[in-house]
Amino acid sequence: MKIAIDAMGGDFGPTPIIKGVIKALEKKDFTAYLIGKEDEIRPLIPQKYLSKIRFINSDDVIKMEENATQALKRKESTIYKSIELLKAGEVDGVVSAGHSGATMSLATLKLGRIKGIKRPAIVTFMPTIKRSYTLVLDVGANVDCEAIHLYQFGLMGEVYAKVVLNKEDVLIGLLSNGEEESKGNSITKETFKMLKEKFPNFKGNVEGNDVFKGVVDVVVTDGFIGNIFLKTSEGAAETIGALIKDEIKKSGLLQKIGAILLKPVFRGVKKITDYAEYGGAPLLGVNGCVIIAHGKSNEKAIKNAIFQAIKYIENDVTEKIKESLKVH
Repeated sequence: MKIAIDAMGGDFGPTPIIKGVIKALEKKDFTAYLIGKEDEIRPLIPQKYLSKIRFINSDDVIKMEENATQALKRKESTIYKSIELLKAGEVDGVVSAGHSGATMSLATLKLGRIKGIKRPAIVTFMPTIKRSYTLVLDVGANVDCEAIHLYQFGLMGEVYAKVVLNKEDVLIGLLSNGEEESKGNSITKETFKMLKEKFPNFKGNVEGNDVFKGVVDVVVTDGFIGNIFLKTSEGAAETIGALIKDEIKKSGLLQKIGAILLKPVFRGVKKITDYAEYGGAPLLGVNGCVIIAHGKSNEKAIKNAIFQAIKYIENDVTEKIKESLKVH
């Protein structure tokens, strides 16, 4: 298996990305195609792993503040070369912690959409009180959606949930402002009817707090609401963590001892809420495996993003989405 990794795209340069690649190579058998400045990334790699690595030199990196449309013209950029390798069949998947808009645009235009899929969608994992995950899509690929798009997000989400959650009976919910069928806007009401008609495991509308209760396995929404929901959730988790730390610092000796005793509990909570645990967000609906990792990804996140790419490829998710379209 061959995975192309944008070695320069993250917020912190190539070091955490290369460390993540090495961690992944320790556990999985694959060849890493590293796209970036070879003179910078080669010294970061231990000699014993060089046989599992191919270097694709690129000095151009699309910065986060740049417009995504620039990516289409910058043929020497790391993400352009990564997607081109996948299009040419030289690699089986792409992992990038770089400009997500550029990655999505290039993947959609260069690889093309799966026949029948109207819009690709970015899917992410939200932690639940059941110590599992709820898949939410779309979280940023499509700001304006029609009911058919949301319906197809449900279809793709069901396929991917079967792979990553190892569940056959995947429960699907539609994000709305109330559980009743009458709630929502005109788009969600139309989507509700489509999902109800086609999916026996459609559980109806779910509210934002239901996502973390794990009442369903897949939550469908448009990219505008989904991205706000994702960023708000990340911000809330960071704020709660910071408040707890601040309260511990201000507390007395007895409370500090109690906090020390509870460290394993805090570690457990951090693990289930840490985005690094799942690594990246797959772009579902394009002809190929493209994993969009967080710009702030550490080595653990990159390692798990690569693992996610491997799982996607091993389970032939693209083909399964094609098959699901025939059924639905």
